[in-house]
Amino acid sequence: MLELLINKQSDKTTIMLVQAGILLERHEEYTNRKRLEGNIYNGKVQNVVQGMESAFVDIGDSRNTFIRIKDILPKVDETKKDSNSNEEKSINIKDIVKAGEYITVQVKKDGTDRKGARVSTHINLSGRFAVFLPNSDFVTVSQKIEDEKEKQRLIKAVESILPKNTGAIIRTSAEGMDENSVIKDMEVLIKKWEDIKGKTCLEGQVTPKEPELLYDNRALLRRTVIDVIDQGLNKIIVNDKTIYEDVIEIIKDMLMDKKIEIVLKEKEDLLQLYEMETQIEKIENRRIWLKSGGFITIDRTEALTAIDVNTGKFVGTKNLEQTVFEVNKEATEEIAKQLRLRDIGGIIIIDYIDMHDKENEQKILELLVKCLKKDRMKCQVVGFTKLNLLEMTRKNICNNESH
Repeated sequence: MLELLINKQSDKTTIMLVQAGILLERHEEYTNRKRLEGNIYNGKVQNVVQGMESAFVDIGDSRNTFIRIKDILPKVDETKKDSNSNEEKSINIKDIVKAGEYITVQVKKDGTDRKGARVSTHINLSGRFAVFLPNSDFVTVSQKIEDEKEKQRLIKAVESILPKNTGAIIRTSAEGMDENSVIKDMEVLIKKWEDIKGKTCLEGQVTPKEPELLYDNRALLRRTVIDVIDQGLNKIIVNDKTIYEDVIEIIKDMLMDKKIEIVLKEKEDLLQLYEMETQIEKIENRRIWLKSGGFITIDRTEALTAIDVNTGKFVGTKNLEQTVFEVNKEATEEIAKQLRLRDIGGIIIIDYIDMHDKENEQKILELLVKCLKKDRMKCQVVGFTKLNLLEMTRKNICNNESH
């Protein structure tokens, strides 16, 4: 049984995806540092920095947000070869945005302790099967949908409902779904945008007097529920009434064709009730032991995450090459699990134990790709370098635009 546990405490809210009692994912949102990602604002441009081709925008948060020229110019279809042929290099940012004016923006990446959030005028609203792009005019399909006939079927269904000069990104979850379900999902998003649009400063709709929040995306909660609903989710358990009501509203928006049990266990400590504390404690460990006796270490830096594989106590039963392969194989499965569990993003370097047999090396590469398919975040395996280090990248939940 796949369950989503949402545990609210005084200082934070923890969201846990659990299968048969095993923790698969854990995400935390702290009360004093709420995530703004996905929120839509009427923001006031504070100053324009031509040398950085950027501007700083006040959205009413404790610090100004940051917008780049590419996030002000019309969005292009990044799947096309000429998508980078934007004229942004020849355009002066001061000609398209000026200090003191209001623009409608959406938070694309939350801020950190050192810098404010990044925003964009490219609005998107995520649904179960698609992402609606109200100010873009193209339709693209998730790269995970490979069948060309299926792509065209879904594009045709979405285009039949899209208003003029709007676009969409069709999500992986749409694959195999009937057109009616996809269209209904789009209708909900379009209606939601119409409600928001009337409050924006787009096309002279309103003239704001101060920065204001137009749409609270409830980013972490909404994204998690939307992403896991079609992975066989059976039950959502919440210990807070307000969050419980938010979950019901999100599920309602998704027009579910299957029943998801939503349970309120008000003021219960779900961490204790479902014995999650021990599993969560292990996430903080640098060293993770494998069943064979080998182990991996995970070291996160600002630039990248380094993962090292070691034989540890495992001495094998045949020869050195086979011993190394067995440890690397077990480590691969654990690494894919830990990347998801710890929500590790960015550049990841894996230092496997050296394998002399290139066939074994290829098997490890293929196994990693297979294991990463269970991850709902976008992962890209680059391959082994000349130094026998495996390179890959992963988007994390805090920095991911749903495709």
